[in-house]
Amino acid sequence: MSHTNFSRREFLRRNSLTGLGAVLSPSLLANGKSLLTPETIPQSIKAPSISIAEAPALLGGKPVRAKAWPTWPLWKPETDEKQLLEVIRSGIWSRANVVNEFEAKWAAALGVKRALTVVNGTNAIMAALAQFDIRGGDEVLVPPYTFIGTVAPILMVGAMPVFVDVDPETFQIDPAKIEAKITPRTRAIIPVHILGLPANMTQILPIAKKHNLVVIEDACQAHFAEINHRKVGTLGNAGCFSFQNSKNLAIGEGGAIVSNDDVFMDRCFSYQNYGNPYGLVSGVIGAGTLIQGTKLRLTEYQAAIGLAQLQRLDAQTTLRNENAAYLKSKIKDIPGIVPYKLYDDVTRAAFHLFPFRFKKENFKGLSRDVFVKALTAEGIPCSKGYATLNTMPYLNDTFQTKNYQKMYPKSMLDFNSYIERNRCPQNDRLCNEEAVWLTQNMLLGTRTDMDEIASAIEKVYAHADKLLTQK
Repeated sequence: MSHTNFSRREFLRRNSLTGLGAVLSPSLLANGKSLLTPETIPQSIKAPSISIAEAPALLGGKPVRAKAWPTWPLWKPETDEKQLLEVIRSGIWSRANVVNEFEAKWAAALGVKRALTVVNGTNAIMAALAQFDIRGGDEVLVPPYTFIGTVAPILMVGAMPVFVDVDPETFQIDPAKIEAKITPRTRAIIPVHILGLPANMTQILPIAKKHNLVVIEDACQAHFAEINHRKVGTLGNAGCFSFQNSKNLAIGEGGAIVSNDDVFMDRCFSYQNYGNPYGLVSGVIGAGTLIQGTKLRLTEYQAAIGLAQLQRLDAQTTLRNENAAYLKSKIKDIPGIVPYKLYDDVTRAAFHLFPFRFKKENFKGLSRDVFVKALTAEGIPCSKGYATLNTMPYLNDTFQTKNYQKMYPKSMLDFNSYIERNRCPQNDRLCNEEAVWLTQNMLLGTRTDMDEIASAIEKVYAHADKLLTQK
């Protein structure tokens, strides 16, 4: 060694690179000789952190990260509590002026004519389906890579969900597979901007128009995401949002329907208030309840919380996008890690979750289960995401109800046949083998936080062979 003074970090960096030659993928070997050079080392591995040389935390080593992640939801008493306390002290807690204020500001923020709040995102979708007169005997196209809250409303109005497989690169419904699923019963499609990544509306909308289908956007995870600078949820016939506690705009519970269609929105307002007269849903004085409805009204104190959260949403969305792009750049060259892809016309994502795909063949055959455990042990909490929604027992349970037995022929209700018709192999692969999620609050951290995520993934990659003994 020359007399040059090396820092401890540089010493470990050089020695770590030497050790990595034994664990890099077979594609970096030729005729048994290592091709490990500065040009062939993935960019994200060229300068690993000190902790990569240590044993994995799952095997007793020191975790890459020890400190806590940003908490969620955020609450700032000095700015957030004034209006909430005023509402509580007023005694006016049921829907009134503060709910109206939140709806007006939510519509303005999205650039849409009207917004209506309801108790949650699931009921927002149910109300939208009902007011587009989607009922028993109708089919609704939906992706399988979503939360049960997308599909439950279809069943609640008596319609039949038809699952369209996903594009694994984007985690979104695959437009190329939509038309093959359209039948004379098809009435609507629910594109889901899942994980806060916009679906391919540029291709979906013309297909819907061609087949005269209603488009209800499930934007429950996609607050302020944009396609060509237009907010998702405002592109179809209606959009639905959730304000549940984990969402990017958190109220605890709550949801909203947005649309530029006054007739539709008046019907939704009437529907969420028992079906009583409202706007164009009107009759003679004393006529009473006019349409079938239910009670989905938001409270004043929920709206006050929402107004406080809305003030921060734009800046938080910008920060999530910046950190997501940076993190993607740090991990995209790690063999076996395939980050999300955005469609070309996406001008902003919401990143309710940061997803990537895990390829075990690049990790010495390490299972995704162990990868997730190992990464979590390093101080990077993560999960495997959704299970296969298109094969779960809730579907068969619904098919056995008296209403479904009366509305559909037996051939449509045979569960084994239904599963066969609704197979989604790309979704199966995401759910059962590949998908890994990081939560949105982690993206509210610093660049150093993102570096630690990348370092932890690199560390698990470097020691994948040692982790093969774990279950």
